[in-house]
Amino acid sequence: MPESYIKSILDARVYDVARETPIHKASLLSRRLGNRVWLKREDLQPVFSFKLRGAYCKMSRMSSKQLDAGVITASAGNHAQGVAMAARALDAKATIFMPRTTPQIKVDAVRSLGARVVLHGDSYDDAATHARAVAADKGQTYVHPFDDPDVIAGQGTVGMEIVRQHQSPLDALFVPVGGGGLLAGVAAYINYVWPETRIIGVEPEDAACLQLAMRKGRRETLSEVGLFADGCAVAQVGKEPFRIIRRTVSDVITVSTDEMCAAIKDIFEDTRSIAEPAGALALAGLKKYVEDHGAYDETLLAIVSGANTNFDRLRYISERSEIGEHREAVLSVAIPEQPGSFKRFCRVLGKRNITEFNYRYSGASPAQVFVGLSVTPGGDDLASLLFELQKKGYATVDMTDNEVAKLHVRHMVGGHAPVELIDERVYRIEFPERPGALSKFLSGLGQRWNISMFHYRNHGAAYGRIFVGIQVPMSERRQLQRVLDRIGFPYSDETGNPAYQLYLGG
Repeated sequence: MPESYIKSILDARVYDVARETPIHKASLLSRRLGNRVWLKREDLQPVFSFKLRGAYCKMSRMSSKQLDAGVITASAGNHAQGVAMAARALDAKATIFMPRTTPQIKVDAVRSLGARVVLHGDSYDDAATHARAVAADKGQTYVHPFDDPDVIAGQGTVGMEIVRQHQSPLDALFVPVGGGGLLAGVAAYINYVWPETRIIGVEPEDAACLQLAMRKGRRETLSEVGLFADGCAVAQVGKEPFRIIRRTVSDVITVSTDEMCAAIKDIFEDTRSIAEPAGALALAGLKKYVEDHGAYDETLLAIVSGANTNFDRLRYISERSEIGEHREAVLSVAIPEQPGSFKRFCRVLGKRNITEFNYRYSGASPAQVFVGLSVTPGGDDLASLLFELQKKGYATVDMTDNEVAKLHVRHMVGGHAPVELIDERVYRIEFPERPGALSKFLSGLGQRWNISMFHYRNHGAAYGRIFVGIQVPMSERRQLQRVLDRIGFPYSDETGNPAYQLYLGG
């Protein structure tokens, strides 16, 4: 029975190493969503994740003989750090098996805590199967990341703190799900103390093992698991967590990669902290719940479960966050291949903020332009735009949900100029990043010369950058220079740049 966990949670000795993390009022998000949104800041733990709680609870209840023999576990990173820190505190040896796909920041963190790291397999399940075999062979204790009553009890202390800190029942609580240990522990406690609170698990769309189990009424194994939210990349929910979850959890929501990226941005804007994808999972589910159910004036809390992400992933996260917030659309538009067509196209777009513009001349047929645009979320803005473009004669394809377009093609638009393209000069231009600046450049350039290449991407900086190719006869180059001077944006002639000559030039 889930009630049997209450005493185990209350007796958990997690605070020998863990800290009681605060709940944070997300003021910006609360105003935007029309609800009272709270964040439980488990990213503030010493290992930047809640996993320390369960690991230490389990190991603190082991015998001296078991600790002397050493412990073994498998983890994508956060549980590994928890076991490593717990082992150091309890003076035990720890061996951690991690998938080869684990972010380097997590591997380095585990090693720095004194544990031995062995990289094995491409997924958590590969590493876990091998780790259990080694533990059995060496007579060491395997510390399961989620399918263990003591681990579940340790994670349940998160729920205990929420009750103590908020004091009055929440309308809904959102908890990230991998193997289900955190959700099971929190749900057991919250459901006992606040039975009126809706407890909602949140999973990545490409790792939805709990949703599958809830639908089937039994645990099943996913054939493939997405790795973007590596902290939740589990193919099958745990047996003991599922026993608790199916009796205490109201619903399970799945979210996309883009929605996780948007939630990472939301957390940053309200806290100035950067969550990992799995850490922002619950907030992404909270936002989706508000949108789907029309929730208003409710008290909602999401657990921010971790902040262990590689710095180099931030570029990708930033790129996808606006699409995840439904604030950016990505379109492929055919426009006439003739001088002035860019300007006329921008006039149809009106005062919309253009976030990206990719184009390369490929012949006399209509030009295919890859364009990103700011749109208003939650309304008919995108549909109205598509209708207006079609009405004006622009053949348009919505690429907003096209993974190939967003991951690859947007960075590959271009290629060498065809042989018939002559007199091309290329320029790098900077302009203040504000609405209308791009249109000002195109209007100032006029319709005298043909634009043969165009690349622009809004990166949120104070200044935007354009890389543009213009067909201009040698006799008119001074006139073009005077036009560029009159526009007033800083520019440089890059026609001789080897990057252009090798990959884009004729």
